[in-house]
Amino acid sequence: MSQYPTEIQLSEVDAKYLRDAIRMSSVAKTKGNRPFGAVVISKQGALLAEAYCNTTETGDCTGHAETTAVRMLSPQHSRSELAEATLYSSAEPCVMCAGAIFWSGIQRVIYGIDAERLRVFRGELPEQKDAALSCRDVFSASSHPIECVGPALIEEASQIHEGFWQA
Repeated sequence: MSQYPTEIQLSEVDAKYLRDAIRMSSVAKTKGNRPFGAVVISKQGALLAEAYCNTTETGDCTGHAETTAVRMLSPQHSRSELAEATLYSSAEPCVMCAGAIFWSGIQRVIYGIDAERLRVFRGELPEQKDAALSCRDVFSASSHPIECVGPALIEEASQIHEGFWQA
């Protein structure tokens, strides 16, 4: 039995939007940032936000893809609208991003590569380590339900990380 979480099969629609988040991780990498991306889609299928990790270019350690997307959304959309939206992330959200998702009111998250697989890519450098706490732990402490689906499209979400963390 594998030590990693089992890959989840997505609907065609969810797979399309997760691929958009994975595409944003490529934008991040092209701009010299860590390769993470996120998109937020309304219940009606409208793009509400797309973002990538911008920590290197901005110097802002909180500039993860998910938190950047939440910052873009918060002034423009009501919490009730966000409660019906889905955030798609190229990788499992970290603790900080899970907290931002909670505070935004978003109640559905779909992600690509899981934290366990990502840690293998990231290696043992102290500046690349994350808190070993799943976003599911944060979401389970929420006062409102947050559906969490993933890992999904693992191979596609992993490709951007191959060789990146050793450079």
